Amino acid sequence: MNSVSDNRNIALFLADGCEEVEALATADVLKRAHLPVTMVSINETRTVVSSHNVTFEADTTISKINFDAYDMLILPGGMPGTPNLEANDMLVSNVKRFVKEGRMVAAICAAPTILAHAGLLKDRRATCNPGRYEDLIRGDAILTREKVTVDGNIITSQAMGTAIPFALAIVEHFLGSEEAEKLAENIVY
Repeated sequence: MNSVSDNRNIALFLADGCEEVEALATADVLKRAHLPVTMVSINETRTVVSSHNVTFEADTTISKINFDAYDMLILPGGMPGTPNLEANDMLVSNVKRFVKEGRMVAAICAAPTILAHAGLLKDRRATCNPGRYEDLIRGDAILTREKVTVDGNIITSQAMGTAIPFALAIVEHFLGSEEAEKLAENIVY
């Protein structure tokens, strides 16, 4: 296996009101690629209720993790999941730190707006849910309108319908394009 990145610990953050397909499909694809992904609730408990009232349980809570143990932070979108993530100071401060340190951050749907509001997308190529393009433009991002955009250590994607290519872009980052293509073929994508 031709590894693009030897550091592969991934934290996927979940807030009440998250878009469940963006969160769970991403976690599923990463697990199929044998990448270690931890689903982290920003709630006091591991239980999360999605934007469409699907209840599921995360692996742990944000208060119990060591951010330095992770190589990538993933932010799924959804409403009110995205503002709930953005309201978590511990998460946002670590997202800022990761981007500034050149560590990987990935966000889908409305969640790239968290990066824009934090000033992390200035002069960076990015995409998000079409209904939130203005947030990226106001954040001085170079809006691509692509399904998935990779710019250095930031991966962004548009919405629930792009969750699979979003997850495959993350697989490609960690394992290379050949492994991502094999997985895409295996899941008949």
